Amino acid sequence: MTRDPLLRALRLLELNPRRVLAAVAAGVATLGSALALAALSAWLITRAWQMPPVLDLSVAVVAVRALGISRGLFRYLERLATHDAALRGTVAARAGIYRRLAAGDPAAVAGLRRGDLLARTGADVDALGDVVVRALIPMAVSVVLAVAAVVGLALISPAAALVLAIALAVSGVLAPMLSARAARMAEADGALASARFAETAVLALDHAAELRVAGRLDETVLRARGWDGEVVRATDRAATPSAFAGAATPLAIGASVLGSLLIGITLYGTEGGSPGAMTPMSLAILVLVPLASFEATSALPAAAVALTRARLAAVRILDLLDRSGENAGPAGGVELSAPVHLRAESVRCGWPTAERMRGSETAPLDLDLPPGARVAIVGPSGAGKTTLLMTLAGLLAPRGGTVTVNGDAVGRIDPVSLRREVGFFAEDAHLFDTSLLENLRVARGDLDEAAALAALTAVGLGTWVEELPDGVHTTLAAGGRSVSGGQRRRLLLARALVSPASVLLLDEPTEHLDAEDGDAILRALLDRGGTLVGPGRSVVVVTHQLPSESGADRVFEVGVGGSATPGGRDRIETEPGVVETKQ
Repeated sequence: MTRDPLLRALRLLELNPRRVLAAVAAGVATLGSALALAALSAWLITRAWQMPPVLDLSVAVVAVRALGISRGLFRYLERLATHDAALRGTVAARAGIYRRLAAGDPAAVAGLRRGDLLARTGADVDALGDVVVRALIPMAVSVVLAVAAVVGLALISPAAALVLAIALAVSGVLAPMLSARAARMAEADGALASARFAETAVLALDHAAELRVAGRLDETVLRARGWDGEVVRATDRAATPSAFAGAATPLAIGASVLGSLLIGITLYGTEGGSPGAMTPMSLAILVLVPLASFEATSALPAAAVALTRARLAAVRILDLLDRSGENAGPAGGVELSAPVHLRAESVRCGWPTAERMRGSETAPLDLDLPPGARVAIVGPSGAGKTTLLMTLAGLLAPRGGTVTVNGDAVGRIDPVSLRREVGFFAEDAHLFDTSLLENLRVARGDLDEAAALAALTAVGLGTWVEELPDGVHTTLAAGGRSVSGGQRRRLLLARALVSPASVLLLDEPTEHLDAEDGDAILRALLDRGGTLVGPGRSVVVVTHQLPSESGADRVFEVGVGGSATPGGRDRIETEPGVVETKQ
């Protein structure tokens, strides 16, 4: 197994060799047409200067026209083939990464800030795709064209061919090395700053209201500006080698043309086109061909930059995949099947770091969820309710206790099977910039229009959907920002209802709804005879406040810092910080 992170990451693209070779062939044809056009044009101009019969020039004239047309045609085909291979590769890479993350240890993702995760699955994968367009294919084309130009020029003058080879090495080797150095300097110094900027900016955008209430919004914005300034400074430091890289190719072109001209003049001699000496047509070709041959190598500095950035992106992507695989459940482990019986014993709520900051620990919780169970978990923000749901879903390792499903520990269950049967639906889940139907299909890919409309109607969005121009096919142009807070929560609840999961773990499903509607939905979710959730599916609802007569089998009240939260009901205090309430 190769240790080069870039080569390992490129395997994620699943590149089709035929498509890559087709793109290289189209690129060679494109620049080959330009090279042949330069040589033939030079011959035609100088030959026409000798005023031969017109018929002697007819083949060359037609060939010049054909090469001019073919250059544009092959350029178009090369763009199509190159971008087709690259885009297919990025789609395959993202799909592969998502599959690996879904089958791996979700704690690796849960420990990352959203901005960093977005950068790794977004910009970093795009950097891998750029390798195809900006590096692999241009490098292959440049090698073929450079060899062809040197060999072609050697047929006229080996000395001129040697000069061209040296100049091409400067343009195709030295300039890319300088560009790669500049990119490494910029990326090495700026990669961390860029990631931190993304993290801080996303934090400020997503939680501006909370940060303003806490008095930390200005501090967060200033921190984001500081990281952005560090990215700019890193770019400035890399400007010097980048400037030398940019000057290398023009200097190589000038040296090659001047050298070829001097060699051609020397060979031309005082006798003009005498036998064995340089002819006017050969002299023109000797001067003009180097100009065209550098078109291939001019793309190599950008290729070196793309390779450098892709290598750094590959390290970040592989780090994410390796981390998610460290504690992953066994591939092909225990398969789950309905009915699903989930049990948690001595599981604690909350993050350990938060508990250390408070100087206290939450009490352990025992939870039994047979098929069809209805359980509510009530408590203030920061009590660890969401963390508890993530633990039950297998997204976080249980702390000091065990979580079993149908008698098997979560760690022994096939991760994909676990995600299919035990679904965690977060309060801040993402709404995508696509149709309502496709947003619901995130949870169930085979969902049809009628089932989607039924789910939306069940959560109270039926009238709203009917008023939309395209019904369930209406596009949310700005994702979650296209709807109100209440509509967003109802959409996320509908997504949970259409999912195939046997156990629904719902985090604050009625937040931002008015009290009457929110209480009605909570009662419908927690009532075994309700219409929202079938009798064979289990439901765990996290909420700040539970309505009276909810119908829940069990209610757990959790508090911050080991204190129980008063609920005004008949409570049995089992442990400090966790109160089980009988309905």
